[in-house]
Amino acid sequence: MLAVLLAGQFMVNVDVAIVNVAAPAVQDGLRPSGGALELVVSGYPLAYAVLLVTGARLGAARGHRRMFLLGLAGFTLASLACGLAPTTGVLIAARLAQGAAGAVMVPQVLSGIQLHFTGRARARAQGLFAVALSGGAVAGQVLGGVLVSADLAGLGWRPIFLVNVPVGLVLFIAGIRLLPVDPRGAKPKLDVGGVVLLSLAVLLAVVPLVFGREEGWPAWTWASLASCPPVFALFVRRQRRVAAPLLDLTVLARPVVSWTLAALAAATGTYFAMLFVLALYLQQGLGRSALFSGLVLVSWVSAFGIAGPLTPRLPAWAPVAGYVLLASVYLTIGLTHPDGAALVALLGFGGLGLGLGFAPQLVRLTSAVPSHQAADLSGLINTNFQLAGVTGVAAFGALYLGVPGGHAHAFTVVMLAFTATALTAACAAYAGHRAARRDGQGSSPVRRAVVTASRRV
Repeated sequence: MLAVLLAGQFMVNVDVAIVNVAAPAVQDGLRPSGGALELVVSGYPLAYAVLLVTGARLGAARGHRRMFLLGLAGFTLASLACGLAPTTGVLIAARLAQGAAGAVMVPQVLSGIQLHFTGRARARAQGLFAVALSGGAVAGQVLGGVLVSADLAGLGWRPIFLVNVPVGLVLFIAGIRLLPVDPRGAKPKLDVGGVVLLSLAVLLAVVPLVFGREEGWPAWTWASLASCPPVFALFVRRQRRVAAPLLDLTVLARPVVSWTLAALAAATGTYFAMLFVLALYLQQGLGRSALFSGLVLVSWVSAFGIAGPLTPRLPAWAPVAGYVLLASVYLTIGLTHPDGAALVALLGFGGLGLGLGFAPQLVRLTSAVPSHQAADLSGLINTNFQLAGVTGVAAFGALYLGVPGGHAHAFTVVMLAFTATALTAACAAYAGHRAARRDGQGSSPVRRAVVTASRRV
């Protein structure tokens, strides 16, 4: 069951990154305009981010197994449509469908882990979930470079999508056999008005962040960002009044949840921005290939993967130490500008630091929230990741491209900004640790999971 869930998460994360590497090949093949090519790249994460909370609620309302399989089927068919797309318009539509299907499938992964695992098993599962997240992002960059360079059967960029089809079919068959059957009984209705308001609020935030930098931050981007808080306030007001809300906002009222989500947002925001900034620096500043800029991050993912399985043995203060290590790595890279083996080694320590913070905080979150709020928490965590990613890329990307003095100077400035943000994540993680202790959670991730399971029993 865990292998099926994590494979689905891995597939979705691969397709977030894989098109970035293949974008020049898509431009050569279909000749899209600059704006159309942006939609090919950004349409997928846009639809994905907007619908994650809705996907989580659909899992609670219609069954997690059913929604996972439905999302997987839609994702596989949309990947086939992307690979066979004859025009740019068809490719954009298929990418939007991919993102929507991923938003239906992915929230069921964390919900499934919280509902079906306890104690050490849950801690291990969430450590592996962290590996699937980070590994998928980097694998997308590496796989994109390999498949486009190989030009399989003269298909150019199309195999980056077609590879999902056989994988999706195998995973669908495995899911039918291995995922637990959804329990029967009355299910809550979906708050359609809440879906509309929340989707609009996320769109108003994400669209300018995705397209603003390329467009030069015109007036409409600022108007869109300014309109987001009032629309979100209307969503909050509706959620407090309806009998079956789309999102139970009492989850966010817990200090341990709000502080931990803030720490995760700050840390993961620097990670997604680093993928963007490091690729620009290595390729445009140092003249390295796209394949090299992807492969150099293998050490990051490998070290991140080491931290995940260690989660059951880590003390409660591990996230604070991990984010301090992450900040130290950013500072060292920014001041020394390493290349080759030195860069690979430092990125490995950075991945270890992020892993030490990431996986234990997932356990802390699921330990703080009862099982009947698993869908609410899953939607919040996944949306938090996506908003942190697009915000990080927009903010730090604009900083890198806007700093005068060449690539080396801009790289130093951005790395120092990463350092400050990672230290902010460490402070938020410490506040979350204090809040968890006040709530009576155990002194380690496993202990907290065991306490939560005992209370539920």
